Amino acid sequence: MISFDELAAFCKRRGFVYSSAEIYGGLAGFWDFGPLGAELKNNIKQLWWKTHVQDREDIVGIDGSIITNPGVWQASGHVESFVDVAAKCRKCGQLMKAEEKKCVKCGSKELEILDKKNLMFKTTVGQDTLSYLRPETAQLIFTNFKLVTDNARMKLPFGIAQIGKAFRNEISPRDFLFRSREFEQMEIEYFTMPKDNTCPFIEEVKGIKLNILADGMKKEEEMTIAQALKEKFIKNEWHAYWLGFEYKWFIDLGANPDNFRIRQHAKDELAHYSSDCWDLEYNFPTGWKEIEGIADRSDYDLQAHMKASKKDLSLHDETSNKKIIPYVVAEPSLGVERAFLVFMFDAFDDDKKRGNIVLHFNPKLAPVQVAVFPLVNKLDEKSREVYKLLKDKFICFYDKSGSIGRRYARQDEIGTPVCVTIDFDSLKNDDVTIRDRETTEQKRVKIKELEKEIRNIFK
Repeated sequence: MISFDELAAFCKRRGFVYSSAEIYGGLAGFWDFGPLGAELKNNIKQLWWKTHVQDREDIVGIDGSIITNPGVWQASGHVESFVDVAAKCRKCGQLMKAEEKKCVKCGSKELEILDKKNLMFKTTVGQDTLSYLRPETAQLIFTNFKLVTDNARMKLPFGIAQIGKAFRNEISPRDFLFRSREFEQMEIEYFTMPKDNTCPFIEEVKGIKLNILADGMKKEEEMTIAQALKEKFIKNEWHAYWLGFEYKWFIDLGANPDNFRIRQHAKDELAHYSSDCWDLEYNFPTGWKEIEGIADRSDYDLQAHMKASKKDLSLHDETSNKKIIPYVVAEPSLGVERAFLVFMFDAFDDDKKRGNIVLHFNPKLAPVQVAVFPLVNKLDEKSREVYKLLKDKFICFYDKSGSIGRRYARQDEIGTPVCVTIDFDSLKNDDVTIRDRETTEQKRVKIKELEKEIRNIFK
């Protein structure tokens, strides 16, 4: 696996990601996405939304504001508790989190512990009203909870999803996109009856095998979700379900299962709102790191906002004929940029036989799905006809510069699954040559059969 720095250099060269405002020297923890990166990022978000919201009856979505009433962050505990302790290396002056124990730059253990630092960015609304850039997307789900349940007529169990920007003034942003100050979250708050750990969907994931590291285990073990529940490594069926569901989402999109595990937080790791939390982790070049957290928030947030706002956020339970405060039994929270890194690392292949990089993206993720080439410029008119035929059905790119071999290599490097070449025989036979990225095999296909043939490759 290549390093974070090597991946960052590749992403810059091929138009995936740039250091924000690089001409001014950039700014640590902020990144801009280029033409290909924007497409890949949007594909990730669209596929997540399709799987988690549009394909389910039990989840609806919202899009909350980035800046909101500051009372939200008082009530949620972020103003008081969303802090890190900073440390400074006595040897090289590098700033970092105190919990990191040794310098992330030079490795020295001689650290000077500094003050606690709240991670929220402050801003001013109007002339003098203090507010914050949101540090997470979750709170707008809680403040809109009652409105959403009324409008969407949701009944427990159900979830509310959101994709959006979040901001954290990290002490030491690093590892390319992994720890940045501006990022996007894809997040669900899943509500159930209080203390109800029975998941009606659990059978869907019981057979999934995962590497599991529960709190107290000395080393990870591979087992099925069913085994983990039976042996009580995972005690909550909802946690088990969402861990399996989220893992499967990655694998279905081509991620390497060997690079994943789930890990339970130790008691001293838990956030102020959580009684239990599991991470879906990925084996990055620097080791196992969280890509998605799935926390049990119980009724902490709804209770906190009811107390602070003096508004009733309870639901009426028809069975008991009483008001209840639902529990957030699981909160799948995935960083878009961390998902981006997973798919980039797993797709990246320095193919020595071909002599160029190949990105083995799942076609659903690929920034470009089909590239169309005229063999020579004289074939531009016919090639444009083929391009127009395909561009409404696939994400297409038209390229007529350079040799065919060099054009194939360029498309390999950005992960394009299929290349279509129009030559002089195409004018006589109304057919083209298609090339499969994975096998590099080429064959002739009638233009009228082209869409069907491409879709067969995508299966």
